[in-house]
Amino acid sequence: MNANKPDSRRTWVDPDDAPELTEEWFKKADLYEGDKLVRRGRGRPKSATRKVLLSVRYSPEVVEYFKATGEGWQTRMDAALKEWVASHRTV
Repeated sequence: MNANKPDSRRTWVDPDDAPELTEEWFKKADLYEGDKLVRRGRGRPKSATRKVLLSVRYSPEVVEYFKATGEGWQTRMDAALKEWVASHRTV
C-alpha cells in the first residue's frame, strides 16, 4: 500500500543549476533589513503617465459595457475618454 503515499524523499538539486543573480534580479527582489520589509521589489510597473485618483459615478449601462470587455476595462474606459477629449479640443 505504499503506492498511494507521496514520495517524501528530497531530490538533489545541483547548486550550479541555480539561475544567475543579475542586476535585474536584484532590482525585482524584496529588500529586508532584518525581519523588516524596507522595499517591495516586484509588483505592478509604474505608469508612464501620472493618474489622478478621484471618485466618479457613471451610468450602469456605460459601466456594464466596459466591464463586458474583460480585464483592463478601466484602462479602455480611460482611453475612450482621452479620445473624446482629443476630438473635442478647441485649442
